[in-house]
Amino acid sequence: MWSAAMHPTRLSLSGLAAVAAQPQPKSIPEVIDGITGWIMGIIALVATLFLVIGGLRYMAAGGDPAQVEQAKGNVKSALIGYALAFLAPVILRVLQGILGR
Repeated sequence: MWSAAMHPTRLSLSGLAAVAAQPQPKSIPEVIDGITGWIMGIIALVATLFLVIGGLRYMAAGGDPAQVEQAKGNVKSALIGYALAFLAPVILRVLQGILGR
């Protein structure tokens, strides 16, 4: 008895569907776009952490000049981090241009 599941055309089409379902290699611009998102997220997360630590140190300083300076340093680091997160796509596009893609 010949069933539809054993039909040669069905088998070849299902084999083609399995091949088509395999992930295709990504191009360099697609990889760089993926990296950009991750870098921006990580840098923004670290910058937020520094901003929170700086704010807490400033509130807990109690007028101690050394503690206030440490808090200002944390806030300055946070601002630099946010600037880097904002500029990450630009930096990666420049690298992409240097690589020729």
